Amino acid sequence: MNARWLLVLIIAVSGAGALAASVARASPSDEFHRVGEDIHDQWGIARTRAGGEDGFLGITSAGFDPLLAPESLGQNMDVAWDLGQELARKYPDRNQRAERIFTFVRDHVVYTSDRDQFGTNEYAQNADEVAATIVKNRSAKGDCEDSSILLAIMYKAAGYRSAVVLLPGHVATVVHLPDYKKAPRKLTLGGEPGWVWAEATGATNPFGWVPEALLDGPITAREVMDGELRARTSGATEVTPESVPPPSGSGGAAGTGLWTLLGVVGLLWVMAGRRGGMR
Repeated sequence: MNARWLLVLIIAVSGAGALAASVARASPSDEFHRVGEDIHDQWGIARTRAGGEDGFLGITSAGFDPLLAPESLGQNMDVAWDLGQELARKYPDRNQRAERIFTFVRDHVVYTSDRDQFGTNEYAQNADEVAATIVKNRSAKGDCEDSSILLAIMYKAAGYRSAVVLLPGHVATVVHLPDYKKAPRKLTLGGEPGWVWAEATGATNPFGWVPEALLDGPITAREVMDGELRARTSGATEVTPESVPPPSGSGGAAGTGLWTLLGVVGLLWVMAGRRGGMR
């Protein structure tokens, strides 16, 4: 990230009513270009398309890769990372911290379709764009990939392993929390148990609740890992700020470790009955 500006983070922590402040380093994501019918950011990632090697989820026949995540990791750590670290300082207990990070995203990102928010069928925000809007307005609008990538980055910042889960028409997050006892279901990824589902797109969803209707088809997950983010060149043409949805910060996660969640083929064990509904 080139330009840096100081921003005081004023965080409304869910349920506590307390305000916390920290210094973040954020630069506006204003270098957008049009490539055909798609809008690409400064790293050449298509924000208006999930599929393809340059799509924001990198969905190909070989699997998927949430390409927006590295925009908020490594040298690009910004607002979302600072939010995660702030909650880590506030909640030293790992189980309570994981719950609070989940409820922070669930309660501060109001589920809104891309069509309603941006007037287009698809547009993905990176984690820092959503986080910066929360800091500024105390809430943000977003759909499943916006909430999921923000949640995955905040978990990484708070000291957890996290992964993005891809289902037909939906994206969610899982966090590695083997000692957590309150999850209705636990997940095993790549033979490793102890993963907890974090479904932040429903206003009343509890941490750990798994929407059973989404487990009827194939599911894959990719762990969010630190990695180098390289610009992707594609003969883009510049787009004026009026032509693209107005993001508010820069920041998102490439991962290694793609798994099939073996619950559709034998992945999860039931620890409690059904919970809640999903928006």
